[in-house]
Amino acid sequence: MPVSSLISVEELHSLIGENSLLVFDCRFSLKNPAEGVDRYRQGHIPGAIYANLDEDLSRLTTPHCGRHPLPPSDAFRHWLESQGVGDDSLLVCYDDVGGAIAARLWWMAGWIGVENVRLLDGGFDAWCAAGFGTDTREPEPVPATLSESRPRREICDIDEVSHIASGDSDCLLLDAREAARFEGRHEPLDPVAGHIPRSINAPFGANLDERKRFLAPDLLRARFESLLGAEIDPCGVVHMCGSGVTACHNLLAMEVAGLNGSRLFPGSWSQWVDDLERPVETGRDTMEDKE
Repeated sequence: MPVSSLISVEELHSLIGENSLLVFDCRFSLKNPAEGVDRYRQGHIPGAIYANLDEDLSRLTTPHCGRHPLPPSDAFRHWLESQGVGDDSLLVCYDDVGGAIAARLWWMAGWIGVENVRLLDGGFDAWCAAGFGTDTREPEPVPATLSESRPRREICDIDEVSHIASGDSDCLLLDAREAARFEGRHEPLDPVAGHIPRSINAPFGANLDERKRFLAPDLLRARFESLLGAEIDPCGVVHMCGSGVTACHNLLAMEVAGLNGSRLFPGSWSQWVDDLERPVETGRDTMEDKE
């Protein structure tokens, strides 16, 4: 399994206290943004630093780029450095929703070239279920320095997504939102319901088992091959969701399955519908329907 993918609670527990280890608590609620930090303060994995989706993993003041625009890569690098991340650090991120939020930090770390980053499989619930202790103390990070590295993950901008939607690109667009939102039957967060033309629905929750742990690599590979075809080049796959967060979950799952090289559309649905002139479709839709 790739280094930058998953870590078990048992392995993480064995590393607690190591100087190179930095754990990030990414718990967050889109409906109540203060809820995540409240949960963190009530108890977290010992030594964990809180990473706020709105404040640390996004730049909300960026207009017309969706609900959770990426911060500039330099700004994110500096934030990691301020939290003590250096070249020799091992980053572990977790949440309590199967990695749906923590995968964003995992992806962003790779985006700026950080290699040694893993997502805690099963998250906070698995940690507690294993009987491992929690803490309420908040660490005081010692700033470190990260060398500039070549990005390990790439983005796809809205212009290229427009070409995919119009059929002028061979790339495939995977939408991680639940079926009700993709089909336009329910939209709790954005002003327009539906999906981008020619996109394929791949709800991120299907990457997990009943314990909110990732499926085995062979099962994940079978899932994505059934969606994309056995001969698909992962480099031709673009991931989206509502605002570029849960899309990272599908991207991570593909990497766990050995399907490396797919890209993220950070603005996702919320950026697409920012311009009401862009085409929108409703109902079930796949590439097969277009052939």
